[in-house]
Amino acid sequence: MRKDVRILLVGEPKVGKTSLIMSLVSEEFPDVVPYRAEEITIPADVTPERVPTHIVDYSEAEQTDEQLFQEISKANVICIVYSVNNKKSIEKVTSHWIPLITENTDKDSRVPLILVGNKSDLVEHSSMETILPIMNQYSEIETCVECSAKNLKNISELFYYAQKAVLHPTGPLYCPEKKDMKALCIKALTRIFKVSDLDNDGILNDIELNFFQRTCFNTPLEPQALEDVKNVVRKNLIDGVCDNGLTLQGFLFLHTLFIQRGRHETTWTVLRRFGYDDDLELNQDYLFPPLKVPPDCTTELNHNAYLFLQSVFDKHDKDRDCALSPEELKDLFDVFPYMPWGPDVNNTVCTNDQGWITYQGYLSQWTLTTYLDVQRCLEYLGYLGYSIIAEQESQAAGITVTRDKKIDLQKKQTQRSVFRCNVFGDIGSGKSGFLQSFLGRNLMRQKTVKEEHRSYYAISTTYVYGQEKYLLLHEVFPDFDYLSDADLACDIVCLVYDVSNPYSFEYCAKVFKQYFMDSKTPCMMIAAKSDLPEIKQMYGCSPLEFCRRHKMPPPQSFTCNTAAAPSRDIYTKLTTMAMYPHVSQADLKSSTFWLRASVGATVFAVLGFAMYRVLLKTR
Repeated sequence: MRKDVRILLVGEPKVGKTSLIMSLVSEEFPDVVPYRAEEITIPADVTPERVPTHIVDYSEAEQTDEQLFQEISKANVICIVYSVNNKKSIEKVTSHWIPLITENTDKDSRVPLILVGNKSDLVEHSSMETILPIMNQYSEIETCVECSAKNLKNISELFYYAQKAVLHPTGPLYCPEKKDMKALCIKALTRIFKVSDLDNDGILNDIELNFFQRTCFNTPLEPQALEDVKNVVRKNLIDGVCDNGLTLQGFLFLHTLFIQRGRHETTWTVLRRFGYDDDLELNQDYLFPPLKVPPDCTTELNHNAYLFLQSVFDKHDKDRDCALSPEELKDLFDVFPYMPWGPDVNNTVCTNDQGWITYQGYLSQWTLTTYLDVQRCLEYLGYLGYSIIAEQESQAAGITVTRDKKIDLQKKQTQRSVFRCNVFGDIGSGKSGFLQSFLGRNLMRQKTVKEEHRSYYAISTTYVYGQEKYLLLHEVFPDFDYLSDADLACDIVCLVYDVSNPYSFEYCAKVFKQYFMDSKTPCMMIAAKSDLPEIKQMYGCSPLEFCRRHKMPPPQSFTCNTAAAPSRDIYTKLTTMAMYPHVSQADLKSSTFWLRASVGATVFAVLGFAMYRVLLKTR
């Protein structure tokens, strides 16, 4: 909501602008009225909306046109004052003041107007008959109020309406001509409904309505009040209530009713609670809360964020097959202004036989986004209403910023859950196959991937000593001279060469010597396409000798040309090396080290699958 409100009073001389201000301040009619009252500020604690309010007077006798134009451009709301017993001052509202204000305000940001009929103590009749056609003609006129500075009639109401016109404007919400809410307002309230519909059945039941009420207004609805609300909707709308819950149409009808009855603040309270600004766009402060990520630290989702994302998955996995069909995925992202995941996502994470993103793949993609682009992750969580549904201050509460990697190395342990492996290799060495194999896809299945849907990332879970970790593989473009800091910053390096190509290993050796020989980043050599006959590499020494000289583990044989899903052992080894970069190369060569790591992984994987099946039964 706005930090303050600036109210400007304009009108013909002698209509009582200054008297209105002085009567408000002193609570009595002034005996002596100056040409113009000085600007006054009403502190936040004495205004109904708790916002500081500046009231500015205008006097033709004391101010130039230029000064008037400046004040018009600075005002948040303008009160056009006329005298109810002076027809000429009423005529000037449309012939002079409204055109003048229009000329001096930005066309894109409409300034609300209040028509103020002063001196109602001098007449028996009302001026409303004359004013109503003017109100209907100009949509920027929020309301009209008749008052008397002398009798103090409607003075505080006048300034309350002016304040309300700024803080809870009708313009963005409602079209008086059509007697209906505007498209942007409907769109915003539809998103709010879908976020609040926790079980995704298209109805807000009593539990959901109470949660919504408590979230927006800090107070639950009494059972009778809840019934009264539903009864109002039932009487006016056939499909507004279904199975004793509020449908989207019923929810929109209620807000239309609030606006038509002058209760805009109710709708604005809801909109602002769900992150909307005065233009009904999601606020940048809401979407991108502050989050400091120091160098050498990474970003991960914490337990609460994963629980929230699991609930979002459950909500949209209607057929309970632990995968999201294209329709279910579209429904999930319906609260976004655009589709955040492209077809490449299906080749970045695990999918089922139909190519649908599985539960594990879904969480993996969120983990990847958090790691690579935490600002985008915050934005996405904002669209899903994380801070509201999880009852957190902001999306930043769902993010863990890990400690500096140097501290991990010093302490010889890490609390991180996501490890990045950058995969290097010459063109045709088998890097893409290595990434896709991690997602359980053999060579036959990989051939079905369209080139335009190819992904340079693959992420999934592995188990090291019984702990579930995420391994993020990134295929680095093989342009040797243009490796960026991001290409080099990782937890482990994978150097892939093709055993059947005599010139393939040379690229790996060059990358290692130039970029990683003196770094503390562990490296692993992968002898890819090991199902093909091995050909002597045209290099000064063999890959095995090269690894021995540089204290690396021996080259690991790998193929994705298998009947079943390729072996995952190599990925467990990579994750283990990433988790324990301080472990000596002698230990890495020891078979018992790998055996301990992989046995723990197998046991945990079996346990994990059994637990997952139990969880599915309870969902």
